[in-house]
Amino acid sequence: MFAIVAAGGKQFKVAEGDIIDVQRMDGEVGAQVELGPVLMAGAGEEIQIGAPVLDSAKVTAQILAQAKGPKVITFKGRKRKDSRTKKGSRQMITTVKIVSIK
Repeated sequence: MFAIVAAGGKQFKVAEGDIIDVQRMDGEVGAQVELGPVLMAGAGEEIQIGAPVLDSAKVTAQILAQAKGPKVITFKGRKRKDSRTKKGSRQMITTVKIVSIK
């Protein structure tokens, strides 16, 4: 069985046992959380599509880690002005494991 869920402004196709990185969520490591609205769910030929979401479907996940993501560099350079700006930032992410899809 698989589901498409919206979490942290992005959409993920998940199945039971998958490990994904989502934008920072509240909760302690080991806690069970319910992922955002389920847009689509199905198994094999039986697929349910929400309009826009499925109210009957739930995706439960377990928090594995709270960490920082990879560094993203922003560089702004202006032609012929010898003016440069280089900044780096790291987004906070939460690693979750999909426990069940109902």
